[in-house]
Amino acid sequence: MKEKNDNLITVLDAGSQKSCVLVAELQDGVLRYRGHGIERSKGMRKGLIAELGPAADAINRAALTAERMTRIGIETAVVGIGGTHVKGINSRGGISMGSRMREITREEVRAAVDRARSVALPADREILHLLPQEFILDDQPGIHDPIGMVGTKLEVNLHLSTCSGGVAQSVVTCANRAGLEVVDTVYEGIASAESVLSADERELGVCLADIGASTTELVVFFEGSVAHTAVLPIGGDHFTNDLAVGLHVSTEEAEQLKLMYGNCVVTSVPSLNEIEVGGNLSTGGSTAPRLVRQRFLAEILEPRARELFTMLRDNLRQGGVLEALGTGAVLTGGGAKLAGLLDVAESLLRTPARVGSPVPLSRMPQELAGPEFATAIGMLLYTHRTQVRRASEEMGLKQKLKSLFAGSF
Repeated sequence: MKEKNDNLITVLDAGSQKSCVLVAELQDGVLRYRGHGIERSKGMRKGLIAELGPAADAINRAALTAERMTRIGIETAVVGIGGTHVKGINSRGGISMGSRMREITREEVRAAVDRARSVALPADREILHLLPQEFILDDQPGIHDPIGMVGTKLEVNLHLSTCSGGVAQSVVTCANRAGLEVVDTVYEGIASAESVLSADERELGVCLADIGASTTELVVFFEGSVAHTAVLPIGGDHFTNDLAVGLHVSTEEAEQLKLMYGNCVVTSVPSLNEIEVGGNLSTGGSTAPRLVRQRFLAEILEPRARELFTMLRDNLRQGGVLEALGTGAVLTGGGAKLAGLLDVAESLLRTPARVGSPVPLSRMPQELAGPEFATAIGMLLYTHRTQVRRASEEMGLKQKLKSLFAGSF
């Protein structure tokens, strides 16, 4: 094993279905894939950690696989946070700078953001992200970067992404037990958006729906900023469980049938098509094989799909952003691969929809190109962008201090 490499970025996406550790290296300003490890998750229930030991073991095995591929010791990681405990809040606040006009510096921007973030939160809530939507300078809205402008009053509309402090700490503790020091946390919906949305979509309005195993995470962008975040308690496993109950088969076989023959639109399946179910010992089947109409699968899946997107539509309407989807909806996550899901989304949201696959990293294997890896790849991109911004701020501060000292002699 080689020594530690400071240019490495490691991320951990611990979901209900899989635990994925993904490693990239920053070379000449470009992120290059170095390795990954994937293990079936254990000790997880409804997207949350139910048993610390098994969950940590799965993460540890994924990390060891990634270490073998990169041949570099992995000590730190950025961890994704998801689940129904994540909630978004919009807030507004600002500062007055007196009667004389002054130039806006980074300090004034921070002071305005601090004032806007001072909202009353329950004792168990933590802030995951502070996401400025727009700045208002002397009642002039629509400003994205006020630094360098002049005025007397600066306000900001802010979106706060919050989570349960206890749940977030459980994820951190689990990663620590697996041998990973957590250096940052990212809301998984924001991470997925980083890897699948274009600049035009963010500007004109788009809803990203990351359909995981247990939950669906939502992020709405409008005019380049986050306008709404939420998590719905329906994911791909709900479709699988419906099939398992309806067909009297194991969940493993139901998952295979869903991916091979499932469709969320009954009329898209020929009425005479039949498939064989049951009797598959490799997936835990114990009943005798029998033929069923393929349409029967769609008759089970379509109501669940309509429930998901009805819930999604109602959530966007309550958040006041249903009419802001200028470019439509983007579905990602493993659940987005289900046939017919786009048709249901377009029917109920009355807007175009597409499946979002992550932008590929340099040297990344094809197996990571599917929508189920949008979160992990997005976490790498988000972490890289955050590091670049912090480095730029530090450089600007150093230059400012240098000029101040130079002027004092």
